[in-house]
Amino acid sequence: MQPDIAEPGRLQTFTAALLRHEDALVESIEPEGLEVLSPPPVQRALGVGELSRLGFGTSLPPGAQRVGLEGDWLDRFARLLGPRGRWTRRVLANEAKAPGDPERTLGHELVLDNATFRLLGVEPAWTRYLVLDFRASAVSDDKRDFISRVVVNLATGALPDAVLAALDGRTFDAGDAEPVLPADAALPPLWDRARVAALVQRALPPRLEAALEPFVKGMRRRLGRDQDRLYRYHNDLHLEAMRRAFGLPEGDPKRIREEQRAAAAGREYRAKLDDLQRQYATRVTVEWVQTLELVMPVHRFSVQIRRRKADRLVALDWNPVARRLEAPACDATLGLERPRLVCDDALHLVVPAALGPCPGCGRAYCRACHRGGCPKCSH
Repeated sequence: MQPDIAEPGRLQTFTAALLRHEDALVESIEPEGLEVLSPPPVQRALGVGELSRLGFGTSLPPGAQRVGLEGDWLDRFARLLGPRGRWTRRVLANEAKAPGDPERTLGHELVLDNATFRLLGVEPAWTRYLVLDFRASAVSDDKRDFISRVVVNLATGALPDAVLAALDGRTFDAGDAEPVLPADAALPPLWDRARVAALVQRALPPRLEAALEPFVKGMRRRLGRDQDRLYRYHNDLHLEAMRRAFGLPEGDPKRIREEQRAAAAGREYRAKLDDLQRQYATRVTVEWVQTLELVMPVHRFSVQIRRRKADRLVALDWNPVARRLEAPACDATLGLERPRLVCDDALHLVVPAALGPCPGCGRAYCRACHRGGCPKCSH
């Protein structure tokens, strides 16, 4: 998992370790700084001289450059690292204890409003998770950088965000002794690039929206405040001009002049509003940072879904680290909301909105079966 290097001390430790790995000579100096003798590749990647000083605290050593997350140092470190560290594989061999009451666990996690289900069995198994990290930057009148993650169980297709929460803060160091997989461990195959890309295109946007919500709320609050300020100022100009024009006869030069001032205030107000819209327009860029392949034991629930006379078998994994049964993602939206509905055609498990009526003709249809639109009116 990506280490938290937001604190100055951690960032300094990370930078020193990276530079030493790249054959630079590094010495700690006070206050909270490094003195670095860099070889040419490091100089080119970081944009520093052969002998440089780097500072990480509020007070800098004499002649030091400030290093922090708010500037372009993450991009410099990325140039220095290149493709290394983009893919990591770790094995967790925690003892996977099954839940005490599988029926109750399943009933709590799987809620179907128009179908029934039956637990057929629970067996120990191994699975692979892909934990994909993305760096996003949102820029408007302010800038915000953050990390967004998507995790997918390659055996079941579930998107268990609870696994991320359980693993938060856990480190996987390359020097750790990695457990050996049992000879009989059957792992699901890795997905090809196209399948992973298709998943990310659908699963990442709602997670980005959730992460951006505080930033967007603050931006809208500032935008509303600036709009109110503009309105009050130009409204006062308009009212003052119209007050002066009131009572003057038609065609009077003074009245014409004041009416022109009122109209000019309106034009300026609309132009200023357009400027505000451009100022607060938000541009979001996203780039993939790294992927962790996490291999670990689970308990796999085999579940039979029944809708009218048809049935379907699904597999759900109990994760021993998160201590939760991973709910299946919506087959249409990849959402995790509950309850779920089951469609008649292919028995897809979908959120209610994905089985709702067509806005064009009113006919209900499954968005997982018909991703291109309504089969009746193509809306």
